[in-house]
Amino acid sequence: MDTTMTDEAQTPATTQPAALAPHMENSTDATRGEPLATRAQKRKVELQAAADKLGADVPSRKDIELAIASIDALLLGDAAHLSHATSAELSRLLESSKHLGEDAPTSIAKTTAAGTMPAIADGEAE
Repeated sequence: MDTTMTDEAQTPATTQPAALAPHMENSTDATRGEPLATRAQKRKVELQAAADKLGADVPSRKDIELAIASIDALLLGDAAHLSHATSAELSRLLESSKHLGEDAPTSIAKTTAAGTMPAIADGEAE
């Protein structure tokens, strides 16, 4: 095989990716740059809406309710003048709860060396 150097850059052939999942942005990401208290209040509203969609016996509902209660507790004081400790805890809470309430995909496509296998529906054993 003969290789030569040229001054022209070769762009690699690209393949089209399989169907990409649509990008969903939650309030934690969408409100970056806004005041922290405002971001927390918007996230609380988003979490309350997610909790309302879930049944009472769904395990993730408890996580959502805990995040809502934590936001309430941190915003008890003057929301316009948060202390450094409150700001740090609120920021940590927003980051750690930013995926709460998101819908998980209903099926997962398995990929093997031979290609893509049919999706496995929820509840089916592998």
